[in-house]
Amino acid sequence: MEKWYQTGCVLCAQNCGLKVKVEKGRMVKVLPDKENPRSKGYACRKGLNVLYHQYQEDRITQPLKKVNGKFVPVSWDRAIDEIAEKMKNIVGNFGPRSLAYMGGSSQGGHMEAAFGLGLLRGMGSQYYYSSAGQEFSGHWWVTGRVMGKQYNISGPDDHNTEMLVAWGWNGIESHQMPRAPKVLKQISKDPNRTLVAIDPRTSETAQIADIHLALRPGTDALLIKAMVAIILNNGWENSRYLEDHVEGWDQVLPWFKGFEVQKAVQVCGLNYDTVLELCRLMTTKRWSFHQDLGIYMGRHSTLNSYFLYILGAVCGVFQTCGGNFIPGMLMPMGFHADERNPKVWKTMVTNMPPAAAGSFPPAVMPEEICSDHPERLRAVYVSACNPLRAYPDTKAYEKAFNHLELLVVNDIVMTETACLADYVLPCRSFYESWDTTFFPWTYPEIFGQLRQPVVSTPGQCLEASQIHTLLADRLGLIPEIPESLYRAAKGDRMAYGGELMRWATKEPRAFKAMPFVLAKTLGKEWDSAAKAAFWGLLMTAPQQFREHAARAGFEPDLTQGDKIFQALLDTPQGLWVGKADTDNPMASIKTASGKLEIFIPELADQAMNLNPDAETKDLRLPDAFPMVLNAGRHTKYTMNSLMRNPEWNKGKRDCTIAVNPSDAEKLSLKDGIKARVTTAAGSEIGEIQVSSQVAKGMVLIPHGFGFTYKGKIWGINVNRLTKNTHRDPIGTPLHRYLPCRVEKME
Repeated sequence: MEKWYQTGCVLCAQNCGLKVKVEKGRMVKVLPDKENPRSKGYACRKGLNVLYHQYQEDRITQPLKKVNGKFVPVSWDRAIDEIAEKMKNIVGNFGPRSLAYMGGSSQGGHMEAAFGLGLLRGMGSQYYYSSAGQEFSGHWWVTGRVMGKQYNISGPDDHNTEMLVAWGWNGIESHQMPRAPKVLKQISKDPNRTLVAIDPRTSETAQIADIHLALRPGTDALLIKAMVAIILNNGWENSRYLEDHVEGWDQVLPWFKGFEVQKAVQVCGLNYDTVLELCRLMTTKRWSFHQDLGIYMGRHSTLNSYFLYILGAVCGVFQTCGGNFIPGMLMPMGFHADERNPKVWKTMVTNMPPAAAGSFPPAVMPEEICSDHPERLRAVYVSACNPLRAYPDTKAYEKAFNHLELLVVNDIVMTETACLADYVLPCRSFYESWDTTFFPWTYPEIFGQLRQPVVSTPGQCLEASQIHTLLADRLGLIPEIPESLYRAAKGDRMAYGGELMRWATKEPRAFKAMPFVLAKTLGKEWDSAAKAAFWGLLMTAPQQFREHAARAGFEPDLTQGDKIFQALLDTPQGLWVGKADTDNPMASIKTASGKLEIFIPELADQAMNLNPDAETKDLRLPDAFPMVLNAGRHTKYTMNSLMRNPEWNKGKRDCTIAVNPSDAEKLSLKDGIKARVTTAAGSEIGEIQVSSQVAKGMVLIPHGFGFTYKGKIWGINVNRLTKNTHRDPIGTPLHRYLPCRVEKME
């Protein structure tokens, strides 16, 4: 017997709608879902190959404990009891700073983060590490200062923009916005709109762009500073916008006066007249920008983001039609954590703040473990991520994780990280669970989808949220729950909610443990902690979302959250659950002044001192490493280690060392031969791909390879070429600017 389910892709943050055919309890076919209101029938080849993610070798179906270097099966009770006891002892002996949670990084399910953070905070720790900290620390830190909240990241109003600037972003391959290839091609073909690509290489996006600035690698900050200076020199700035909506402009203005614009543009390897024309367009058109890892992980990472905010403010693009908007959110992506607040921790060894919406940068974790500091990290709980392949400097992570007193890993397969763990706990896959994500990709509408299980769970697998709940219970983090609440969970949801609130208002510990309470009561009836917590989240949504939901037709009464929940149950393809306030978009800015607070004193000296002469000197590469490695190229063939069976890319050139033809000739390299890439961190060997897309002097290697499949290593683990210390001062690794050399294998 067959059945079709409407669900979503779990392999990237776009979560495109999918239709999955299930026969005899097994997923057998995947199609795009035309009824999904956000993806509208679009899905890339990754989503259409999601069966390779669901059905993998090395699936974990029972708890495992490492004994004398080998894993042996243990019961859930024994695993949870032992882990809880070890955690208690470590935190009791060395304090809460000895414990970290690394999770909430999944592209397919966000509910486990609420449980992981609840467990972490219940133990007194603030050390939360995630992939957001890996990629966005500098950008989200700047966003927190300028926009008032670190999660107030903006995106382009692609429906109304007259010019879209793709800066360090190859959306044709990497997406990063709904239906990105289709949207970019539509803009490119529209005679009334302009697509701009700013990227050293001739990427797939650059190939269809109306304007391509192929700047010198590592010069983004210098170029943006030059562009701001050009606009000011010509009197093209949006003075009314600066006066009405920007705070601190007078303190920023001196950085650009007398700046050597033409010299700077020359250092960037660009034509001055071309840059001048783009600046003119930026001050005469409704334009928006979308930046990606070329900015975030490029040289001067945090300064890149800061100068982009200044450029946008000068042109008046933020919260204006056709510009960049802070989208409405069902739930923020993380939480605001300003290190100027003495209650907010910094790391003990590296003095790093939780810049990415409460998340610390994974690049610093090895140093926080391999330290003689009395409050060093000693126990790490990893959930739904694989730092041994996803995060910088694999060697440093291997050393650090072997130095821990306790490493616990939740996952669906035996990943490289799981192999180093003391305990491995088997998770349900995203197609065996209830779950959702909160990526805010659309404006003004807010999208919601509650994915349901489409196949049954093998073995003893549990949701990550259920595992967190078991552990929280053993750690004594959940207050005693009355029998009346268990009984209420068997009946009407609203009646249960009333009973829950009556009890919680009398129990001092209830609200801090609320996700776990929901999991143990409602989640027990539904066999899903995540589904129960999601219902609770909607019932207690903040006032701003309640107003957004009212604009989408959900009356703002006491049952609003339950109505949205039921609508999501009834509409598995997803629906618009809210709409942002388009009449007063500036209300989304949460600074004290209500304006863009553009002056960041910690960056003032760096911003002022950036100049062409200093950059010319700093951009000189060492003789031993005369080329620049882009460590982590986004392609349609890369999927981290979420799909470990290389058959999904059969016949494709999925992991190569790409170089420019002129560099290949100089180094005697030919397409298809083996070569060695060496950095300060180490060497890796792979297949050369000669491509005119690659800028001269650059080397491109994709991320997400070097994983072990059926006993063999597939592709290059690019993070064996990166050092965790090669990072921005806010913690983002500089993967897009890594000095290297390439040598032909004899």
